[in-house]
Order: sequence, then C-alpha cells, then structure tokens
Amino acid sequence: MRRAIVANRFYPGSKQTLAREIDGFFEKSQRAPGKALAVVSPHAGYLYSGALAAGTLAAVTIPESVIILGPNHHGRGAAIALSATDWQTPLGVVPVDTTLIDLLLELGPMIQVDESAHAPEHSLEVQLPFLQRLQPRLKIVPLVLSQLSFAECQALAASLAAAISAAGGDHLLVASSDMSHYESREAASRKDHLALAAIAAMDAEALYRTVFSQQISMCGVIPVVVAILAAQRLGAEHAELIGYTDSGYVTGDSHQVVGYAGVVIG
Repeated sequence: MRRAIVANRFYPGSKQTLAREIDGFFEKSQRAPGKALAVVSPHAGYLYSGALAAGTLAAVTIPESVIILGPNHHGRGAAIALSATDWQTPLGVVPVDTTLIDLLLELGPMIQVDESAHAPEHSLEVQLPFLQRLQPRLKIVPLVLSQLSFAECQALAASLAAAISAAGGDHLLVASSDMSHYESREAASRKDHLALAAIAAMDAEALYRTVFSQQISMCGVIPVVVAILAAQRLGAEHAELIGYTDSGYVTGDSHQVVGYAGVVIG
C-alpha cells in the first residue's frame, strides 16, 4: 500500500479535520457539477491552493474511475511510472482500477509499473482527499511523468484514450500541476496566462512549446499536455478556466509567488 507522506504537512492528518476542511472548501463552490473528460488541478498545500483545487473538482461530476497524472518532482523511477497498489489517505484506502491498469499495460508499452517513482511524490496524493469526498466508490490509476518529448506525450495520450475507450463507462483525467514558481506576481501572471491561453485553445503542442520557450516553471506541463491530447481523442472540444491565483494572497509576499490554475476540459 502506498501510504500518505504529506499528511500533516500539505493537508490535515486527522480524518475529521481533513473532511471538515475539504467540505468547507466545497461549500464555497458556486457551480453545479457537470460532466467533463479532464481537469487541471493545483497540488500545493491546502492553505495555498486547496480552495481552488476543491472548486475545480467540485465543478465536475467525479466518476468512479479517475486517472491522475502528476509530475515527477524527484526524478526517481521510470519516465512513465504507474502505481498498481492501493493508496491510503487519512480518509481511507483508495483501490486502483485494475481493469484499466491491465488495459494500459497492454496498450501502452512505454508505461512501467514503478512504485519507487510514487514513494516521495506529493502531486497525486494531494488530489485524493478531494476526490474521496466527492466519490465514495473511487478507484484510481496513478501515473507520474518525467520529462517527455511531445511525440512521447502523443503516444501516451493515445494509449490512455484507447484504454479508456476499451474499458467503457465514465472516466476522468486529473492533471496535477502548479504554474510559475518563485517569480513576482506580475511575471508569474504574465507567463502563466500565456500557458493558459494555449490550454483554452486546446492546443497541446502550443502549450508544450510555449512553456519551454518562455521558460515557464509550470511543473505539471507534461501531465497537462497528455491530458489535453487524451481528452481530445475522447471527444473534448473546449477548456474553461475555473480560477487563477497565487501563493502571495496567503503569504502577503507578491515578489516570490507560485501560481495556481484550475481548468475543466470537456
């Protein structure tokens, strides 16, 4: 079992406190949930991005099967690392979707089961409590991605879409990403909105090219590119920005901020 590693750091470690905090975030959401194929959700500590992550995920109907794509911040393990073990948070244990995992391994030869990549990584874990509160029958497919070429992103997206189609039923892709890191609010917002414009246009190649050419420190650009490409193969046509904020609104420091965005793709 993959046990929680950032409980009591990124979010409360007490089941009751965590549930109460998440439900408080959800109560502030003004939208009725709708069907979506993918979302982009931030993964910082809940103090900084929890409200935006909650508002983004609450804006969609969460199916029982969710594929979570996160960046590999630590560089451990395979480039496309799949976890095939159950995951534990203070809210309980989340099983993996073994049917979809088997299909992915059959249809995606580049995908490797590698728990070592997941052991220190927080980008998937912080999404789970929100999903657990919204979908009590949750099953997940956890994928951590290192730096991939755009062609590799296309190949992975094709495998994901093929596996989802073969499995049948409803599935959601969650791309876990923060935006610019440790820039002034002005610089972060300018750069991040270049990336968000490409996401709004559903142009994954432009997003990939813009982030690297403009040196935008968007840690989850690869997960977001893959999510857009896979969602398009499944019929997605538009992306909607739910919100954008940065850490400075909590810390009071607008000179060194981390940006956060929530996007729904359908």
